[in-house]
Amino acid sequence: MVECINAERRTPNAERAVHIPRVILITGGAGFIGSNLVRWYLTQQPTVRVINVDALTYAGNRASLADVEEAHADRYRFVQADICDEAAMARIFSEEQPDTVIHLAAESHVDRSIDGPGAFVRTNVMGTFVLLQEARKTWAGRKDVRFHHVSTDEVFGSLGDSGFFTETTPYDPSSPYSASKAASDHLVRSWHRTFGLPVTISNCSNNYGPYQFPEKLLPLMIAKALKGETLPVYGDGSNIRDWLYVADHCSAIARIVSAAAPGSTYNVGGRNEQTNLAIVHQLCDLLQDARPRAGGYRSLITFVPDRPGHDKRYAIDASLIAHDLSWEPGETFASGLAKTVRWYLDHQAWSDILIARHTATARRGAG
Repeated sequence: MVECINAERRTPNAERAVHIPRVILITGGAGFIGSNLVRWYLTQQPTVRVINVDALTYAGNRASLADVEEAHADRYRFVQADICDEAAMARIFSEEQPDTVIHLAAESHVDRSIDGPGAFVRTNVMGTFVLLQEARKTWAGRKDVRFHHVSTDEVFGSLGDSGFFTETTPYDPSSPYSASKAASDHLVRSWHRTFGLPVTISNCSNNYGPYQFPEKLLPLMIAKALKGETLPVYGDGSNIRDWLYVADHCSAIARIVSAAAPGSTYNVGGRNEQTNLAIVHQLCDLLQDARPRAGGYRSLITFVPDRPGHDKRYAIDASLIAHDLSWEPGETFASGLAKTVRWYLDHQAWSDILIARHTATARRGAG
């Protein structure tokens, strides 16, 4: 079975056709990765029109794109809509006639999925279903189109001390969040196999960088540290993640959309394995250099009870996308982290507004 899957996903170069996006529908484009992707396309591909569909739930922030919305008003449109709303999606597809869908809209926080799994099933599974059906109906068998689904390495579950997730790793999700993403991956793949919809899928490692909602590890730690609050780290901080700078992720998505064969799946990682505690230590040290604090920021670290089903280690093998599509990350963790810390220091008001609006940002811990 593994050999069969491997043969299917490793598509020879000769079988790949170049796809040139003209009108891109990006779902979840007011979120962290989505806003960076909207910005990437509008600044890097001057002929592309971008339609940004976002429900503006707690993690969506239209203000993150205020500058590009003004600068590129002739080829950018924002629509506030829920991807589960079939009538709204039908109207957007009819009005805009996108030839490319990049599907990022998702409930994406593990802790929130433990507290309220229903929202994750609704958005991540049913929302994906609605989009697939609308794309299938609108495109009606066209081959000059793409539906790209952005997923996560968390669908693979937890690794031991060695080894890496590959495109053929069996799915073994541990949380309601990762289970809902696994389900949506399966839906996307099945719409290709059953209905011939030209789809691609990417499973990425932990993203970090500008415009990330301050419930995630890096922006949460930065915000708390600057206020002199305790820095809560799950367990003993030994859980390991692979980290990918968000701009690198955007370039990988664009490369897959343009160059990958329909039906392809690619893992996208930064080759930056770090324990959560090591990350918090590095973060504290960068903050200490930038804004010295008596006693240092490391003194704020505190350990809190681990969360249920906390996977021990994630690590991505990104050799397939490097081999097939000549993609490599441009940032090391050190360079990306330095840029990230600098951005949050320069945009502290952006985080403060979101934190004030959503006071329940960190309910358990971090990492």
